[in-house]
Amino acid sequence: MERVVKSGNGWRIGWNPSASKYKGLLGTDDWAIELTEAELNDFSRLLFQLADTMKQMASELMDEEKIALEAESDLIWMEVEGYPQEYCLRFILNTERGVEGQWNVLAVGGLLEAASTLKVF
Repeated sequence: MERVVKSGNGWRIGWNPSASKYKGLLGTDDWAIELTEAELNDFSRLLFQLADTMKQMASELMDEEKIALEAESDLIWMEVEGYPQEYCLRFILNTERGVEGQWNVLAVGGLLEAASTLKVF
């Protein structure tokens, strides 16, 4: 299995199964952080969970209503904020590295799509 890095307008995500410690990569055009496999797995799981909840909330909210949702694991805290169909995403690693990052509304859709196909074996 080879290293995979996917990128688009304002986002990057990567997977390197042969790396010794930091197998994952998250970033934008301006920053990047390497993640352990467990951190990347939690990021992806929480990202899909938040996106699914936002989709479900669409029928509960009026068109002009914004919402913020949070999800957390032992390794990472994440938040989406905006409208069910377009929102920004923030994360904070709950590890000793103390990393925080975010993606704007225009980047989240591409990041979500790339994350769903990143580790296809």
